[in-house]
Amino acid sequence: MAESTTAVNPCGGSAPSTGGAGAEGGAAQQGGLMGMLFPLAIFVLIFYFFIIRPQKKRDKQQKNMIDSIARGDQIVTIGGFFGTVREVRDDSFQIEISEGVRVNILKSAVQGKRQAGTAKTEAAS
Repeated sequence: MAESTTAVNPCGGSAPSTGGAGAEGGAAQQGGLMGMLFPLAIFVLIFYFFIIRPQKKRDKQQKNMIDSIARGDQIVTIGGFFGTVREVRDDSFQIEISEGVRVNILKSAVQGKRQAGTAKTEAAS
């Protein structure tokens, strides 16, 4: 009688010794790796389109608004002060917040630019 040989698996099982078993294991491992990378790639795309891209758009709008401020414009600071720009410098503005009261603020401290019609409407009420 002929005896058959089986290879002993270190995990406790036994597997027949065939030449193609190693290639199948490598293909299964490759599929598992792709299965893990696909959700990660989807997560990165969602993160980019919902967080990074809108933030860059807001930063660009803020920079354009600050660059468009000129002498005589009315602005609102982050702290809530209303003022009229009296002087534009490289990194700051000199604004007048009351008659004869002038302060220097950084350009990054400007929250927004007020429209001329808004100031007149609020002054009338």
